[in-house]
Amino acid sequence: MTALTEFINHYWPHLIAALSLTVGALAATHAAMNKNDVRAAIAWVGVILMSPLLGPFLYLVAGVNRIRHNQISVQRSKTIKDYVNHTQTPYPDVSKIAGPQFASLRVLCDRVSRFPLHDGNHIRLLDSGDEAYPAMLAAIEAASQTIALQTYIFDHDRIGLQFADALARASERGVEIRVLIDAIGAKYSRPPIHNLLQRHGIRTARFMTNTLGVRMPYANLRSHRKILVVDGHIGFTGGMNIREGFMESLAGAHAASDTHFSIQGPVVMQLFAVFANDWEFTTRERLPIETWCQSAWDTIEPHVPARCIRSSPDRFIAATHNVLLGALAIAQRHIRIQSPYFLPDQTLLGALNTAARRGIQVDIVIPGRNNLRLVNYAMTAQLNQVLEGGCRVWRCKSNFSHSKLITIDGSWSYVGSSNMDPRSLRLNFELDIEIYSAQMAQQIEARIDRDIQASECVTQASLAAIPFFKQLRNRIIWLASPYL
Repeated sequence: MTALTEFINHYWPHLIAALSLTVGALAATHAAMNKNDVRAAIAWVGVILMSPLLGPFLYLVAGVNRIRHNQISVQRSKTIKDYVNHTQTPYPDVSKIAGPQFASLRVLCDRVSRFPLHDGNHIRLLDSGDEAYPAMLAAIEAASQTIALQTYIFDHDRIGLQFADALARASERGVEIRVLIDAIGAKYSRPPIHNLLQRHGIRTARFMTNTLGVRMPYANLRSHRKILVVDGHIGFTGGMNIREGFMESLAGAHAASDTHFSIQGPVVMQLFAVFANDWEFTTRERLPIETWCQSAWDTIEPHVPARCIRSSPDRFIAATHNVLLGALAIAQRHIRIQSPYFLPDQTLLGALNTAARRGIQVDIVIPGRNNLRLVNYAMTAQLNQVLEGGCRVWRCKSNFSHSKLITIDGSWSYVGSSNMDPRSLRLNFELDIEIYSAQMAQQIEARIDRDIQASECVTQASLAAIPFFKQLRNRIIWLASPYL
């Protein structure tokens, strides 16, 4: 036995204690110095100190933001930056289009988005996969130059194979294609679709590859964005992944619902700019704007002012959070919110309750059946906090709805990939669009109202009727809501 082995055998408890103290101190110091939310800092420091070795490991896996604050961005490409910020028409006067209360919201979004608000957009609502997927596939089939596709989940199922086949035919025609799939989302089906795409010669990459190599439904720092841009002329975005479960024609009576949007006009350039940024961050390949988006300014009637709002755990953190706070503050009549995962933080809860106490009608629609059981428990535990303020909460009795929709006063809409939960608002890469259009807002309101008609109103009495042990379970899960 060597002296070193004898030393370790004799002093191993002291060595483990020293290692635990050192690692714990370093992790706790990092959390205290880097977490801007005091509650998150306190929680992580507590986990680290109360769980020697395990706590620092959990913090390393789930608590450290590995996204570089100097992330590759469109600002590195002067061509893209100038093109995105270029305007061919005067900036729209939203006070005349949507109402005087929206002038201040437009200023807020000018400072939050870094994309300009542009008129000249044509936006069409697509209801679930039966409308969205055929429109997207038709655009891919008609592509002659370029296709940029980004999604969180791209399933290897019947609709996923239709997309793969359409992309393969486009590639054979000489269309230049890039497909970006989130590394966690890629694991939702077996075998993963990216292998098939690569066999077809399609340039495919996975965003933020997971080192553990497993599917993690509650993983953070994911790309939750949904983007399709074809020939720089038509774009699609919204809340819909690529999976057959959103098509009634394939999934039948059990199909989930969602909402997507077809876009033509200047916002297509913004969609591509976000894609190009994420693609360059993932692959280090820069996509030339002259090739990929030369016809983004082609417009058709009617002209709708809109812009992209991107949020992410780097320099765009809290972008959507700030937009929502501004929108709730200027509402004068009605706020409608539909979200599959409704877990707003205390600041947003306060803004919702303040709006309701000002006499604004606040309607919140959530699924009656949720695909994430833990999130549903945490949501239920928190609903009393909005009911106390006078908000109305509706649990939709129909199949699971994945739509993320917000309207204010029938004139302004906020749609896209963001849920109203901590993961979307702080931890994932999201993409939304603000739209100043009474016509579009009314279409979205009609869709939300349709779900309200098929919903059960949640009341304080109905929450109190939940058995005690289920209430306790819900509250315990709710304690972990920042990480769900």
